[in-house]
Order: sequence, then C-alpha cells, then structure tokens
Amino acid sequence: MPSLKFNVLLAIFLGAVKSQAPLNFTELTELNGYQSEEHKVVTEDGYVLTVYRITKGAKCKEENKKTPVFFMPPLLSAADTAMEAGPDAAVPYLISDACFDTWVGSPRGTYNGRKHVRLDPDKNKEFWSFSVDEIGKYDAPAMLEYVLKYTKKEKLMYLGFSQGGGSFFVMCSERPDICKKVKLMIGLAPATRHWYTKSVFFRILFKNIEDNLDVFDDLGIWEILGRDQVTAILSVVCRNNLKLCEWLVSVVDSPHPGSVAVSTYGRMLDRFPAGTSVQNMIRFSQSCRSKKFVKFSYGTEKNMKVYGSPDPPEYNLTAADLPILLMVGRNDAIVDVRDVKWLASKLPDVKETVIVEDPEWNHVDMFYSKFIKMTIFPKILQYILRYDEM
Repeated sequence: MPSLKFNVLLAIFLGAVKSQAPLNFTELTELNGYQSEEHKVVTEDGYVLTVYRITKGAKCKEENKKTPVFFMPPLLSAADTAMEAGPDAAVPYLISDACFDTWVGSPRGTYNGRKHVRLDPDKNKEFWSFSVDEIGKYDAPAMLEYVLKYTKKEKLMYLGFSQGGGSFFVMCSERPDICKKVKLMIGLAPATRHWYTKSVFFRILFKNIEDNLDVFDDLGIWEILGRDQVTAILSVVCRNNLKLCEWLVSVVDSPHPGSVAVSTYGRMLDRFPAGTSVQNMIRFSQSCRSKKFVKFSYGTEKNMKVYGSPDPPEYNLTAADLPILLMVGRNDAIVDVRDVKWLASKLPDVKETVIVEDPEWNHVDMFYSKFIKMTIFPKILQYILRYDEM
C-alpha cells in the first residue's frame, strides 16, 4: 500500500489543485432546471451503487410517458459523467426532455460505486476482483430491478454506451429473467469483442496493464484511474489549454475536430475518469485478442477451477431475445463497425444497425459530441417512442 507520507503529499496536491468538489448529479441537473433524485442500490454480492433519476425534463410540458428509460454509462464513467455534454446534447437530458422517466446508473468501482456492505475499497483486494462480467451479472440486474420495483412498472427500456452496452449482453446471458423485463435495448457502440479495434493507445494501455499485473499486485494497486488522483493531474495539464485535452482524446480515439464543445472538456476535468479495477482493464485487453465474446480468463489452471475448462466460455448472445437498435460511428477507433456488425449477426432480434452518416463520428462522440441531438438522438427518440406504446 502507498506510504503515509505519499498519501499526505497527494492530499496536499489535490487540495491545491481542486479548491472545491464538483457538483454531483442532483446539483448539476438542478442547476440546468431538471428535477432529480438520488437512490442507493445494493447488489446481490454487496456493492452499494448510486443511481440517479430525472423525474421531470426541463423542456417536458406534459405527463411522463409510461415506460422508464435506464441509461448505463461506459468504462471509467459514473452517472454524472453522462451529463457532461450539457442539456442540449447529453442523452439522459434529451430523453427526459422527451418526457420519459429517466434513470442513470453507476457501475461498481466508480466514485458512485465505491462502497460495499463489508469490504473496504482502500484495504480489501477482494473489492476490486471484478470486471464487466460482474457488472453485467450483478450491477445491471440490481439496478433494473430496483427501478421497476420503485416505479411499479413491469418493463423498462435500456440504453447502454460502450461498456454499458456490453454489460447488458452479459446480463442477458447470465440473468435471462431480468433481460425479459426490458422491452427495448439501444446499444451505442456496444463493447463486446474488440477484435478490430484500431486504437493503438487502447491496445497498448490495456496490454501493458495485463503484462504488469504482478507489479500492480505487489504494490497493492487494484484500483486504477480513480477520479481524485487522475482528474487533479489532468486539471494541471489541461485546465488552461483545453485544446490539449481535445488532442489527448484524439490519441485514444479517432480525431473529430470541433465535435466536442470546449465547455464539455472543462466539465470532463471534474469527473473523468471515474475509476475501475485493474482486473476490468485486463478484461478489455483480453477482448482485443478474441473473435468471440467470452468471460474473463484467469489462465488455464484457474479457468479449470472456475469454469471447468481451460478456456473461458462464450456468452450466450442469443439470450438477448428482444428488440435491439445498434448504433456506431464509422470513425470509431475503439468499437469498430466490423465488431458491431459481428455482434448484430449473433443477436436474434436486431431491428436496425445504424452507421452514423457523419464519416468522422467516433467513439467519444456518442457520449460527448455537441451534435448528439441532431445526429443520433432522432433515431433514439424514434425507437423509444415506438416501444413506449408497445
């Protein structure tokens, strides 16, 4: 574990860089004229997750529609991270403005999911022994069941971006009973396999983490890219040069100059990245080397103990037997169009696979672009309105 001296110096540094805590979800939405609530959900394996609800959109002038809509954010993102594009672009804002009861989740390991009924994330390695496999098996089902019980509804609609989409397909394979309670799934660049991922940074980062797992373990580092440490550093690097942030994003993804508003980059510095486990990062490294959508590989010996086979088993994608809309950008360097088409070929009821017309539309654009309202949201709205009536 890091020394006391290191922690004291880090605390001083963080205090100097961040003079005040960023607004949380309810404060941020209220500032923009939206009514919202905070809810706590406990998973079957003891993780305490924070879920937020926008009860009324600022531009909604009628009663809410009958079907709740649940939004699941991507890797390294929590619920309030999903609002950073602002009320004219962030998908949850736009859904609530269309008069839907809108819920936004936070997976384990983010700053909104860093609690457990018995484990201490600062002391217990077991807390961080998870990947998207557990997020799909435990987090998504717990949050969806909570929403349905709280709203007294039988079904809801699910939107998931990147990891938020991939975790849905894990859920359907592991918990088909919960999957049946979803009347429509919309996957925005859903992350399953990453066989064709073009991002060199993505591949190198995850592979280096995987190759140095023993080093992380020896140092007692099981959490990675947590908000406080990393955002403080990014603030120093980017705060006075937001164009540098745009360049850094283009290194990870493909460039799309001008798509993300400068003000959005400013808000990102307060909340992104939101943290995850080292194991989850390794899980994404493994997904770059498999042509299938499979569970986490512990190595041959442990795989035999956990799965009863030397290789991790495939997820049953046919279990996601419900209407699905898939959307992806042709310039997406992280979730490639070819991987989404592969996914669509494995699912039993894909209504449409939309490749965004803008040739520069990339991965980050699905979450942060100032053009979301005119580029991808009309199709999203078309589908959620259609299935609200079914």
